Amino acid sequence: MSDDLRRATLVSEGGGPAWKAQQELEAFHRRRTESVRTPQGFLALVNTQWITDRAAGPQSVWGAAGLWSPAAPGESGLRVTAQASDGVTVDGRLVEGEVVVRGKDDPRPSTVVFGPAVTGYVIHGEEGYALRVWDHTSEANQRFGSIDAFPYNPDWVVEAAFTPNPEGTTVGFEHVKSEGRTRELVVPGSITFTKDGIDYDVAAFQSGRALQLVFADATSGATTYGVGRFLFTAPRPDGSVPLDFNRAVLPPCAFSYSFNCPLPPAQNRFTVPVEAGEKNVLDTEGRLLHA
Repeated sequence: MSDDLRRATLVSEGGGPAWKAQQELEAFHRRRTESVRTPQGFLALVNTQWITDRAAGPQSVWGAAGLWSPAAPGESGLRVTAQASDGVTVDGRLVEGEVVVRGKDDPRPSTVVFGPAVTGYVIHGEEGYALRVWDHTSEANQRFGSIDAFPYNPDWVVEAAFTPNPEGTTVGFEHVKSEGRTRELVVPGSITFTKDGIDYDVAAFQSGRALQLVFADATSGATTYGVGRFLFTAPRPDGSVPLDFNRAVLPPCAFSYSFNCPLPPAQNRFTVPVEAGEKNVLDTEGRLLHA
């Protein structure tokens, strides 16, 4: 169905289910646009710097004050050394000397403030710990115009089935900056569905309480972001899984180069165009924010 015909159908249905779905989708897109522009929204991330080499000694981090080094073995987070004149506060206290900044893997992760618009926190990964620096006045935030998206497309609202995997089943996901290396992520089960005569068996990894589907399709790199897109869902108690691709979203790396996003595994690369969901991040002049 063409975009023009789809719009005409929605108008003709007035207050019907498709019209309601369109209204809900528009509200979803408004919330998305608001979220990426917050002080720690995707557009504000200006640096992710891994600090893992103990022998190198304290190091500076672009965009952040103080000197940073790994914490003691078995200790969560990083250590920062700063003077009061640096203006670094950790958990609400001005740093004078050395302080441990607890990572996001700690039950009480630390908050860091570097200035009126610049904040930070520490993340944990396979490499160790990294400092993320957020600047609400970032160039990306200033240049951001909108998130381009397809009109509501009922053809891509799909019912799927969830089949649990044996506990601990993983799939190797390559990431944008991983230089071909893969990270084994837990995949709780397989998601299967049939669309237009094609059978799909896709992998989604656990993301909090949801399942995160990372996929690419025939639009990727053409009319949508080349790395791929994300779709979040959760199985119902009866094992069915709703897949509304109208709610497919762009990955964080579409908004900031300082993110390292997972790439779609082979079984999640569709050969057909998925003309639903978000397409690209645009600047104030309607051009791609990131080429």
